Amino acid sequence: MLLLVSQMSWENLIALLKVDLISYLTRFEWDMAKYPIKQPLKNISEALAKQITQIETDLKSRTAAYNNIKGNLQSLERKTVGNLLTRTLADIVHKEDFVLNSEYLITLLVVVPKSNYAQWQKTYESLSDMVVPRSTKMIAEDAEGGLFTVTLFRKVMDDFKAKARENRFMVREFYFDEKELKCEKEEIMKLASDKKQQYGPLLRWLKVNFSEAFVAWIHVKALRVFVESVLRYGLPVNFQAMLLQPSKKSVKRLRDVLNAVFKHLDEVAAASIMDMSMDIPGLQLSNQEYYPYVYFKIDFSLLDYS
Repeated sequence: MLLLVSQMSWENLIALLKVDLISYLTRFEWDMAKYPIKQPLKNISEALAKQITQIETDLKSRTAAYNNIKGNLQSLERKTVGNLLTRTLADIVHKEDFVLNSEYLITLLVVVPKSNYAQWQKTYESLSDMVVPRSTKMIAEDAEGGLFTVTLFRKVMDDFKAKARENRFMVREFYFDEKELKCEKEEIMKLASDKKQQYGPLLRWLKVNFSEAFVAWIHVKALRVFVESVLRYGLPVNFQAMLLQPSKKSVKRLRDVLNAVFKHLDEVAAASIMDMSMDIPGLQLSNQEYYPYVYFKIDFSLLDYS
């Protein structure tokens, strides 16, 4: 089963977990090997707490590592979307688009709105002195405009930028560095590969340790039922634990039946259920449910996926 987890959809995984966990719960038996009952209750509770703490620590470590890779990848990928004024140009420009290693000449990248293409072609050579004639070409286009190259002398670069802004031509601050662009592309590929490699093992770890955490949680519930029953009804131990799974429509009816059957165990609590304004001396019940029988809820809503 674990070998297939990485290929399963989240909805199918949740459905599988729900079936497995409910099946485990209805067939629950105390795990004598993990939690020997001959040891003190304190030792059992500490063992359960230690197990859950270790799972939580591992979870934080593994998810932090995965989310760090995912966050870095998303950060780089966000740079590849957007318009030509903001997005990265690493996957657009090529070495052949630029005049490189020249002491006097430099190639600029200019974003021109679509409505101004004709104006750009007519005016770019006269925006300043020393612009290389017929040096412009469009190397990329999006819904809003195009990215054009233009070559000019370095000493007029600032004047050209100012005149370009006046005409609604935006010069991108970009200098071609082949090594840097290559590193950026390789970083995206590496992060995408790392994310893919970590996803499968993380999902398998979550499947295994979610089950482990659930098993520990149910043992805690069982431990609480035992302790609460002894505290309420005393020794010798004489109680029966059971699982009830009513539909939402029948919860109130079930409560009424249980209260009627077990009201003799705690008549004050039973009376308070009939009269919600009644206070039980020594008990603070404003934020919790109290019944004449011991009750603990096992909430499966965490497995409800929509």
